[in-house]
Amino acid sequence: MSKENFSKYKFTGIVIVFSVAFFLFGFFTGFGSRANSQNTVSLIDSTSPTSTVENVNLDAFWQVWKTLDARFVSKTDKKITTDEKIYGAIQGLTNAFGDPYTVFMPPAESKMFNSDISGNFEGVGMEIAIKDSSLTVVAPLKGTPAYNAGIKAGDVIISINGTSTEGMSVDKAVGIIRGKAGTEVTFKIFRDGLKDYKEIKVTRQIINIPTVETEIKGDVFILRLYNFYANSPDLFRNALRDFVSSGKAKLIIDLRGNPGGYLDAAVDMASYFLPLGKTIVTEDFGGKVDNIIYRSKGYAVFTENLKMAILIDKGSASASEILAGALQENNGVKLVGTQSFGKGSVQELLPVTSNTSLKVTVAKWLTPNGISISDGGLTPDYKVDNAVNNPKNLDLQELKAIEILK
Repeated sequence: MSKENFSKYKFTGIVIVFSVAFFLFGFFTGFGSRANSQNTVSLIDSTSPTSTVENVNLDAFWQVWKTLDARFVSKTDKKITTDEKIYGAIQGLTNAFGDPYTVFMPPAESKMFNSDISGNFEGVGMEIAIKDSSLTVVAPLKGTPAYNAGIKAGDVIISINGTSTEGMSVDKAVGIIRGKAGTEVTFKIFRDGLKDYKEIKVTRQIINIPTVETEIKGDVFILRLYNFYANSPDLFRNALRDFVSSGKAKLIIDLRGNPGGYLDAAVDMASYFLPLGKTIVTEDFGGKVDNIIYRSKGYAVFTENLKMAILIDKGSASASEILAGALQENNGVKLVGTQSFGKGSVQELLPVTSNTSLKVTVAKWLTPNGISISDGGLTPDYKVDNAVNNPKNLDLQELKAIEILK
């Protein structure tokens, strides 16, 4: 996928760890800054003709800068360059906003990010994010090294190759995890139900991402969707054709472990079940600009005879939550499983200088009923946890969905 094609889409996902810090959103804009002689900085948003100038007193900043220059002694004798000081100050500024998805990237990180989004799929094959201040696995992709090694959705990553993840950003973690196929990365994880930490070694590989699988069980057609990438809508449409050809009238869409992807893909998929103009999701900019409402394209190919359920879990995020929320609130489709991840924010990548960039949260996703997906995710209509009271290791969630369709 080229950068040109990628930039046409709005992405809703987390961070996928191939060698990739992969999920940015929207379009590219810019801003500039200039300093004056009174130790203040005028920040000017050059994208807006009605920009306001904010004067900030930086006396304390310069005092600390001078004190560190005069007094600090490094245990490694490493000299900190002026650029490194500035980048560190900017990273401190972004950290002050308390949002793990808002990140300033110095040249090395910015270069890595921009090369990654061009599609170098080499790594371990899992999605990670910050949840409750901890670096957390959203989901391992089916069939990938992370999945095969036993990493599970909800695992809290304590360390990577012996480096503690406390206070670590997602992008920094990706930088440690990424690497060439055939090399190994070691995770120390904490998992609910375990008495102690667990160490898992994963060998990096070239990743082939699954998208759609289908299966028929009795009179139920099951469509398992693993991502919302550029080709997902076409594969989803083909799977729906297979569903229609099967003659079945009961459909389960399995979104478990699906971390999301392109917003356009979620809108397109929801449109097969919703009439023209129905709200699918609202992009809420917090009053800074007008909200954007994404509506059904009105394919609406299914009649009232369709019986449908959706499977979700804590690995279902972003575009998965958008699709599930739209069908739950508009069509009364029942959600079965556990609480979804709750990734409901939108990021844009902004160039700061020619070799640095800022990934910043600019909006949040609202369901058709106006509920923020970030506020805890989606609540299933039928709460079923496969890890509870399940000695035979059955897929209790799928069995429940089949039951309610009958």
